[in-house]
Formats: sequence, C-alpha cells, structure tokens
Amino acid sequence: MRLVLKYLDKMRCFRKRSTIPFLVALITFLLFINLYIEDGYVLEEDKRQLRETSMHPLNSERYVHTFKDITNFSGTINVTYRYLAGTPLPRKKYLTIGLSSVKRKRGNYLLETIKSIFDQSSYEELKEIVVVVHLADFDLAWCESLVQEISRKFGHHIIAGRLLVIHAPEEYYPSLDGLKRNYNDPEDRVRFRSKQNVDYAFLLNFCTNLSDFYMMLEDDVRCSRNFLTALKKVVASREGSYWVMLEFSKLGYIGKLYHSRDLPRLAHFLLMFYQEMPCDWLLIHFRGLLAQKDAIRFKPSLFQHMGYYSSYKGAENKLKDDDFEEDSLDIPDNPPASLYTNINVFESYDAAKAYSSVDEYFWGKAPSTGDFYVIVFNKATKISKIKIITGTDDRQNDILHHGALEVGEKLVGTKKGRQCSSYITLGEFKNGNIEVHDVDHKIGFDIECVRIVVTASQKEWLIIRSISLWTTQGASQ
Repeated sequence: MRLVLKYLDKMRCFRKRSTIPFLVALITFLLFINLYIEDGYVLEEDKRQLRETSMHPLNSERYVHTFKDITNFSGTINVTYRYLAGTPLPRKKYLTIGLSSVKRKRGNYLLETIKSIFDQSSYEELKEIVVVVHLADFDLAWCESLVQEISRKFGHHIIAGRLLVIHAPEEYYPSLDGLKRNYNDPEDRVRFRSKQNVDYAFLLNFCTNLSDFYMMLEDDVRCSRNFLTALKKVVASREGSYWVMLEFSKLGYIGKLYHSRDLPRLAHFLLMFYQEMPCDWLLIHFRGLLAQKDAIRFKPSLFQHMGYYSSYKGAENKLKDDDFEEDSLDIPDNPPASLYTNINVFESYDAAKAYSSVDEYFWGKAPSTGDFYVIVFNKATKISKIKIITGTDDRQNDILHHGALEVGEKLVGTKKGRQCSSYITLGEFKNGNIEVHDVDHKIGFDIECVRIVVTASQKEWLIIRSISLWTTQGASQ
C-alpha cells in the first residue's frame, strides 16, 4: 500500500509538470481509438500502413485548443453557416459535390467549374446531385459579389435545390498565426494550406446529411460527360467490398469520393491536423487509419484540372491529368462477383485485380491446359458485351496464347465454393484478346459465370490486364 501511495504522489507531480503534453497525448489517443475501434478496424496491417506514411509525422501543440470540448469525433462540428444562395432540400440525394473557393490573384474558374458539372449531366442525373459551394474567403464583399454572379447564371439550379452557396464565418476558424513551418515552407504558404484544410473541414461538416456519397472537387475543374453514371457503375461494382475513398482523378483533391457517413470524422481529422501538412497528404493518413491500405483509383479519370493560375499567390499551375477522357459513356459495368483461379498467382497480383476498375492486373505463372479463371456473379446477369485483354505493353509475351471464353449457368456448391455446372463457349482468344458483342442475343439464359479456360499449356506467364463486362437492363433480381 505504501508503494501505491508513493506511486500516486509521483503521478501527481508528473501531471503538474506535464499537463499540456498529457492532454495532447490524450486527444490524439481518443482520435485514433475512435477511428480504429468504432467500426472494428483494428488490424495489424494498419500499423504497417502508419509506419509507411510516417514520413509525414502528425504532431501539433494546438490539438488541445482546437478540440478541448470534443468527446465524440463522429459528431458534426458546431458551426453556424451563412446561406448565401439556396437551402438544402429535405430529401437525400445520391451525391453531393463539394467545392471550396477563395479569391485568386489571377483568374477565377469557379463559374466554369459549376457550369461543367451541370452541362455534363443529363436531366435524370441532375435529379440525383446537389452542388455545395463554400465561399471561404474572409473578404465578404468579394463573397457577395460572386454569389450575385452565381445567382444570375445558375438561378434555376438554385431554385431546384441543386446548388447551395455557403460561408463559414471567420470567428469559427482556429488561429492562423504563428503556425509551425513544417517542410521549411514559407510562412504565407503554411497559412494558406492550413486555412485550406479548415475550409474543407467546414465544407465536409455542412454536407454530412445531404446525400449517400460525397465527391470533393477543386474550383478549377471540368467534368467528363455523364460522370455520375460512370461513378455509379464503379460504386455498384464494388458492392460488398470495403473502401474509404475512391479516386476519379490522380491530381490533388479532385475527384475523391467518400461515404457521407465518414464525413464527420474526416472533418474532425482535417481540423485536428490543419497546420501539419497539405490536405492531400492528410487524406492518405485518414484512409490508412480506416484500414484502406492502398489507393483505389479509377481509370479513365472523370475530372480534369483546367486552371492555369493557382489560388496560392496566382502562381502558374499547368498540371493536367493524362488519364482524363471527355466521354465516359462506354465504361464497363462489371457486376459484383466472386473471382477464382487455379493458376499459380505471382506475389500480390491476385485474381481480383483483373476485374477491378483500378489500374492493376492479374499475373500468374505459366498456365497449363485446363487451367481457368472464373467470375461468379452475386446474382444472374444479362451481359451484352465482354472484352478481355491480356499482356501489357512492357510484357507483350505474357498473353493467353491459347484460350477460350465461356459463360455458364446452374450454380452448385462445391468444396472450392460456388461454381456453374453448365458452360457454353463464346469464342477463342486471338493475339491474347477477345471481344464478344450481343452476348444477350446469343445466349438464352441469364449468365451466372464467365470463365477463361487455357486450351494449351504455355511457357510464358499470364497477365490478364482487364476484364470488362457490359450489362443490359432486366437482369434477374
């Protein structure tokens, strides 16, 4: 007992000497516990991901000031927004598109960006989106002037509830003076990127309950045609799989998609570490903490950076996404499915990577006659077109030299999982590729399996670069 009392006396002295460090550690601990434990994503692999991203360490003496009253990191932040144009509708939409904009020294692309979003969407797509613009500049005269111009050009979208313009008052912002100069950035750049993190945090916080999904764009972007339809195809194809962030552009904070349920935690996260690093670096940490180890980036990109001058000091910024395509209509559907192969997989180039919209591929060791790669759909599906490409530009011999494409029905359970018991051959691979049109007209049943069969052994390894399937309406429910 005497030892316990002695220990407690030491702890009391310790607390007096280290109150602030203790609170810093406590707040950080609460954040990580919430991010990991709330949804049960405590994985050993996440620890490795954190070590990988430790090149940009997170530490801030301002956590206590910013978050001293926060106990629930999944709750919204208490901010009273100014509604500059429009009001939220009571019905949730499919997608919220968020834009944050400040006054630029040279150029202004916000109006063009808003126009592109609406012009590149069909009438049916417009019913499923709401665009929220956060005019985040502290110059209220500029905000008022710009919102008048927005109202003149897009008044019908505002009336229809498709466009909202908001402003978070300066009084809600944390201090932007005396910030830490990480990475030897000049003081004005640190202030710019730190404020930008808070701008985004307040925007995310506002959008939490507006839709099922949230897409972040920058204010100098143009969109591909029918980008929402393409996006919905990707989301549908990943049904049943876990993801935190899907990327539809490789640039900056453009085309990043989230579940709206994750927005409160992301908003808190950006505020917690607002002065540490740029937002696109913070996103990598956030994604890793929620157990998405790797980036999931869709190709072709659906959004293109079009600004010539940066919002930081008006500096030139000619960045372009070379994976962008203006017309995204011919994007495959790839219905949700399970994937199996008996070909020996090389390292981590597993079967799922050939069927994904991500820029990856399946790579297996030299296949033998009778080896297979099979796709088993979650539900029977009507397929109109199948396109399969093997090999890559730098490994042109790693193609399927002799193979057949088959479709099947009559699923049965086996020791190795569900398999179709009846198959019909659609065609043979030529030069490693195959493309079959009008499949639904050639086959008299809803397809449950698609199978690639090796018809002759080969010495070369096999890369299946992409498997693309297009569906028709009326598949079995």
